[in-house]
Amino acid sequence: MNNTIVPLPNGDFTTKEYLDKNSSVDLQIESVKDTIVHSFSMGDVEDPDLFAAEPLIAWEKSEQGQWIMNNAVETPSWHRMADPVTMGYRYTIRAKLSAKDYTFWVLKWSS
Repeated sequence: MNNTIVPLPNGDFTTKEYLDKNSSVDLQIESVKDTIVHSFSMGDVEDPDLFAAEPLIAWEKSEQGQWIMNNAVETPSWHRMADPVTMGYRYTIRAKLSAKDYTFWVLKWSS
């Protein structure tokens, strides 16, 4: 059995499980949401990734971070981008969650 993640036009992702052509099992499609689960700002420092390591690890060890790490469809990723407002950097952590887990996360932690 193989898993494939397919992007949809609205920005969501769909996981398709498919089997050999000779199998009689129907295709199963599960909706997956790609969402930002945490973000923070970093000032203009010489090595922003080095300074961002502590808040990233602290979030991963928090209750929310542990839940995301255990329930994400694939390993969450962090992203750095320039923040023109603060002249520093903005870090985000993105995770792909199943529809059921996404709903739970929104109800419990989303602001």
